[in-house]
Amino acid sequence: MLRIFYPDMYVPSILDINPDELRKHGINTVLLDLDNTIVPRDRDSFSPEIKSWLKGMLERGFKLCIVSNNSTARVNKLARPLNIPCVVRAIKPMPGAFRRALGLLNTTAAETAVVGDQIFTDIWGGNRLGMFTVLVVPMPGKEFWGTKLVNRRLEKLLLARISRLVSHKDKQYYVRRKKG
Repeated sequence: MLRIFYPDMYVPSILDINPDELRKHGINTVLLDLDNTIVPRDRDSFSPEIKSWLKGMLERGFKLCIVSNNSTARVNKLARPLNIPCVVRAIKPMPGAFRRALGLLNTTAAETAVVGDQIFTDIWGGNRLGMFTVLVVPMPGKEFWGTKLVNRRLEKLLLARISRLVSHKDKQYYVRRKKG
């Protein structure tokens, strides 16, 4: 029952995601959460390291799309300079925004990874559609009050369980999800 909340991979930072490793899993598309995944919620620009990672993914031929519950203005301000398409006010974990992103990029769920910092929005949403899911440790900074009050407390319980299922490979931690 709880497997729907388990990521396929768990990493300290998006910078620890190895593009070659994603390719081994048949991934050519990455749907990215915005706040506290690729930029702190209280910042309005990407760090040079994140910008470099995003550009590197595009140069390697990955299709990228930002899927965010945030406002159009905030997401566009960050995504447009890098020519990364976005889906805003996503209402994650509902499947509609993920499906819109797949349509925008003309791709399938089987070749797509969802990367985010929240189990109950990003990971659950991606798993519902059969995507490869990557949980990142949230970036430090301000959080939405609802996330802090409810989601993070419940996530702490799940993370304790997930940590027992992890196999380590460098800085990429794989979660062994049993089928069935």
